[in-house]
Amino acid sequence: MILRSGGNRIWRRAFSTTSRRAEIQDIETLQDRVIPRYHRSPTSDLLSLQWSSPPRNVLMIKKDRVPGVSDSLMEYAKHIHSNYENVSLIFEPRVAAQIHKGFDFPIYTTTTAGTLYEKVDMTTTLGGDGTILRAASLFSATSHVPPVLAFSMGSLGFLGEWKFEEYKRAFREVYMSGADVASPLAPDDKHPHLQAGEGTVTGWSGVRGKSMGPSRSSKILLRNRLKVGVFDAYGNRVIGDNTAASAQGDVHAMNEVVIHRGKEAHLAIIEVFVGGRFLTEAVADGMIISTPTGSTAYSLSSGGSIIHPLVNSLLVTPICPRSLSFRPLVLPANTPITLRLSEKNRGRELEVSIDGRRRSHGVGVGMEVQVEGESIEQGGEWRGGVPCVTRGAKSGEEEDDGWVGGLNGLLKFNFPFGGD
Repeated sequence: MILRSGGNRIWRRAFSTTSRRAEIQDIETLQDRVIPRYHRSPTSDLLSLQWSSPPRNVLMIKKDRVPGVSDSLMEYAKHIHSNYENVSLIFEPRVAAQIHKGFDFPIYTTTTAGTLYEKVDMTTTLGGDGTILRAASLFSATSHVPPVLAFSMGSLGFLGEWKFEEYKRAFREVYMSGADVASPLAPDDKHPHLQAGEGTVTGWSGVRGKSMGPSRSSKILLRNRLKVGVFDAYGNRVIGDNTAASAQGDVHAMNEVVIHRGKEAHLAIIEVFVGGRFLTEAVADGMIISTPTGSTAYSLSSGGSIIHPLVNSLLVTPICPRSLSFRPLVLPANTPITLRLSEKNRGRELEVSIDGRRRSHGVGVGMEVQVEGESIEQGGEWRGGVPCVTRGAKSGEEEDDGWVGGLNGLLKFNFPFGGD
């Protein structure tokens, strides 16, 4: 299960000793992940998803405390198991403990979040934008984030590309992406819980319906991330707690990093450095550094610009600045930014949150939050970013990334006077 202590998420063992058909197994028993390739399209800025062999290990993340979403998760999981026999389903420990008795097949979970990096081929989410952020945060310490197939079932669904009613088609398109229907599974690709003589598992050729073919593939919008590190006044890395947000190395953020005065009564005084050079001393409630994806979140509420997710940049936005001359800044993604709590600050500590998750320890006077955009490595193998499966545009045009329609739906740009 997942225990909460002071707002922290702790992974604990949650394995059942019940019968084989309703058990929870450790993902350590699964084969290592299949890392897909991404190819540029001559007609689109989106990437094409290409599997070398069928994905086998699927992580399923759902929105918390919504009964209807739990029912949909069960329906979705049973469909995958019935139609894709080589696929193993992975759940967060608490969710696995709640639902495993509803299945007549084993499901999987893990004792440590780090094991997910080695095992998960793809991730699928049922919920809102916060659910996608939570899924991305599980891979905050790796440059190989599995493709994310997101279904919009929350209060805010700008990032969720698909309606849940489309789950059969959506999953099949991702599973079959770029597949050659004649490609069988290798002998060692048999599902781990199928024993000899229990049945034959084929690869893409065993999936009912028309093959997409090797030239047709799902489209991927690669969303850039931030690299975030917290350091003391002597340049030593600070570990705030036992969550992923305090890993030994830099942590990756899909949306933003925020430093805020929190419960302190006085405005924060923050020294801002851009590219190693002093820019300004901000007197404000706090500062936001966001990705283009995060530009439509807290930054937007604080007066920041909206940036297309394909623009390789980051955004610096003050929160309620005292100076009216300090406006949001758009900078190249590879620009290093440092936020340092000034000696003049009357409060002793500022809160730090990464993608909405607050560190148990903030930053004190002289401490620094160092941020820059994650490097995206191209060529034969793409590394970095969060690869999000996009839904085909209604117009059917390949080059349409769906962003304009999504923005209209989110902000109602078509109804400037508040119409419905």
